[in-house]
Amino acid sequence: MSEQPSDRRRFRRIAFDARTELGQSGHVWTVQLVDLSLKGLLVRKPQPWLGDAAEPFDVDIHLDESTDVKLQVRLTHDDHGQLGFVCEHIDLDSISHLRRLIELNLGDQAELERELGALLET
Repeated sequence: MSEQPSDRRRFRRIAFDARTELGQSGHVWTVQLVDLSLKGLLVRKPQPWLGDAAEPFDVDIHLDESTDVKLQVRLTHDDHGQLGFVCEHIDLDSISHLRRLIELNLGDQAELERELGALLET
């Protein structure tokens, strides 16, 4: 039996729509957030795209007027008009907001605890 990519995925992705900005070296792109997890995010590729895959990116996901999730990410794939990123750094406030968002969308405390445990192992 062959293992599918979704079987290997340790972090459940949730579809989420929020104003999201991607920045690098003075460039800022407003992007459409496709989904996110405790470990990364997927966005629609903006046009024109001038990002450098060798350098980190800053992401700002605006949850509401006073709440943002800020991450430093690395580009892992660029295909089919989408960009996939893995989180390299997230501050304590942002991880708390992201955890709560994931918790509300998973609706399963045990699943959330499993994902948090997996996050600490990486």
